[in-house]
Amino acid sequence: MAKSAQAVRSQPLAGRTGGAAGVQLTPAAPAARVSLRANPSDAKALSKALGLDLPLKPKASAGTLPGRLAAWLGPDEWLIIDETGDPLADLRKAKVLHSAVDVSHRNTAILVSGKGARATLESGCPQNLGDTVFPIGGASRTVMGKIEVVIIRTGEAEFRVECWRSFSTYAFDFLAESARDCLA
Repeated sequence: MAKSAQAVRSQPLAGRTGGAAGVQLTPAAPAARVSLRANPSDAKALSKALGLDLPLKPKASAGTLPGRLAAWLGPDEWLIIDETGDPLADLRKAKVLHSAVDVSHRNTAILVSGKGARATLESGCPQNLGDTVFPIGGASRTVMGKIEVVIIRTGEAEFRVECWRSFSTYAFDFLAESARDCLA
């Protein structure tokens, strides 16, 4: 009988902590991530399969974590993040044309929280994260430092920064430095 090996994906930021007074940086829990592309007219059927309403407006998200969250990235594009289920399996139930690609291996996330969270993010990001234009539930693909990220505002002073695993150390160190600078 042949033996098989099971690959176990390590979390790129496991054990890291950071921040400064008023800002906490924490690696997010492991999650499944799906890049979903579809005609917005099919959003209702896809929403039913996912168990949440796909946002149809720019800078919006729907759902909560832990659980399932969908972030609007473009007129026909969403990032689905799920810490408890399998969104790809659920999307197979949708009887409409769509593209759903598992990008779990590509992404990771950093949670930025505390009274200095917004200032920490804005120190390296051109996106306006103010309450009126980026309320709780706001989501946007943008740049931070030299990398592309997706920022999701999950609370009054809580943000989720999605980035590629290969850039995660850079992103974490950038945010840690920004947090220290915001105190100066």
